[in-house]
Amino acid sequence: MMRALYSGVAGLKTHMTRLDVIGNNIANVNTYGYKSSRATFRDMFYQQVRGASVGTNTRGGINPSSIGYGSQLSSVDLLMGQSGFTSTGNTLDVAITGEGFLQVQDPDGNIFYTKAGMLDIDTNGRLVDTNGNFVLGTGATSGKLNSSEPGRSIIQITVDPVEPAYPMLETTVLGKPLKITSDTQSNLGNVSFTISSSTKKSDGSPFYDGEALEVIMENGSSNIAVRLSENHMFKTMEELSQAINDQIRIVNGGAYEGGQFKFELEGFPAGGATGGDIAASRDNSKPGNADVTAALWDGVSFAETFSAGFTGEGNITSIAFAKDTPAAGQVQFTVTVEDPANPGTTVEYIGSTQATVSDGGAMIRLYKDGDSNANANDYMGLSISKKAYDGFMGTDGATPNPDAASIANVGTANPATQSTSLGLGKQTWTLEGGTEGGPQTYENLTGISIGADGTLVGSHPVHGRLVLGRIDLANFANPMGLAQSGNSYFSETANSGAANFAVPGEDGTGAIKNSALEMSNVDLAQEFSDMIITQRGYQANSRIITVSDSVLEELVNLKR
Repeated sequence: MMRALYSGVAGLKTHMTRLDVIGNNIANVNTYGYKSSRATFRDMFYQQVRGASVGTNTRGGINPSSIGYGSQLSSVDLLMGQSGFTSTGNTLDVAITGEGFLQVQDPDGNIFYTKAGMLDIDTNGRLVDTNGNFVLGTGATSGKLNSSEPGRSIIQITVDPVEPAYPMLETTVLGKPLKITSDTQSNLGNVSFTISSSTKKSDGSPFYDGEALEVIMENGSSNIAVRLSENHMFKTMEELSQAINDQIRIVNGGAYEGGQFKFELEGFPAGGATGGDIAASRDNSKPGNADVTAALWDGVSFAETFSAGFTGEGNITSIAFAKDTPAAGQVQFTVTVEDPANPGTTVEYIGSTQATVSDGGAMIRLYKDGDSNANANDYMGLSISKKAYDGFMGTDGATPNPDAASIANVGTANPATQSTSLGLGKQTWTLEGGTEGGPQTYENLTGISIGADGTLVGSHPVHGRLVLGRIDLANFANPMGLAQSGNSYFSETANSGAANFAVPGEDGTGAIKNSALEMSNVDLAQEFSDMIITQRGYQANSRIITVSDSVLEELVNLKR
């Protein structure tokens, strides 16, 4: 009778413990990285009331008879099953898509392991979790990992110093080199220029005589719109630069921290250029041509393909052809034109057909002095038909007709009209690289991301892409042997085995998924079902105590 009473008490204790475990699971249903637990029972010791005996020829065997004293807690097991992920949008949040734990170190040097990947960077540039403990892995120096082996180093984000530099743009516009610089070593000079021209200002009022330009500052002075007076004559690029700088300071109340800007453009006309020509966006040059006053050979004529840089000018004194020069099977043409730069002298334009001319004929370019490398933009064109080509080669394919070898006084060559457009309105011109230099910290980075292998990568306006470190994982032979330490941490135990370090995604570990967190693996449906069963078990054990008490009461009442 007393045994039943103690069995009920033992049952109440175990079921209460199980309810404690269920309650903790339900309380952590929304705790990131939480792993649920389960409580298991076992029976207690027994009192033997009859021993077993072996059977004989005259009597059968007897089984033992024992009476138990209730149940006791067997274990509280960790359930390490993978849970789902939730997207957070925070680039420093990480989840592990498989086995493995993040490593963290507290101020006393103790190492803990966790699945909760809410990470941050402290004011000293160290990677920490939400408890302020250091995340461990492999560090980096000058944008490169210190070692290819995973380890237990505190991840300290470092950025190399930056040398002072001037803002600058070097490019080409309409084939001419363009350079824009600032004289201040500061990122305030990293601005964008747009250049246009008009007879009116942006408010619709006209430019008055002598007024060169208007400047409009946009986006906190990072975009500078320059509107040139279309008919104003700028004698030099230096004059243009000064006018822009003066107007910038007027707009900014007399001061501008971006410095003095200097525009340099090769090929600026010696006589100056108007605002319209400076801001024009297209090359308005026209190619040269030939006015023919004498008939050429049948099937040969000047083509329309004169270059925009054609310099020939004056009488075309002769046009001649020669065969087998410079190579067998080719016809070479030579056009002689007066040289306007040297009166009384001539310049030759020379070109050759290919080894074969198709039925549609061919167009060949004749370059000045026959040098297509030195005079790539100074050529004229001739069209030649297949019939004319065959005639030049002769009936035997080897002997040209000497009577048709040359023609004198063909016509007049007209030079190309050079472009007056400088092309500064063609696009937006952006200066880059300007910095005052000095020490750099993680705050100078424009962004940080974490790759699937745990590598932290930052973007720097000067250094570019930088490797900042790598988060390494720890794995265990028996993860269920870890001890729960609070704050979503686990600790190594004798039965978990020693930590094995790995690069995420290697040696059986999961990859890193950034901007995401692993949710709790608590199954509410299972927990509520277990809670009901536990409640009923507790209720049944309490009835054992109640009934045992009633029986004892009847026993006591026998003396009445």
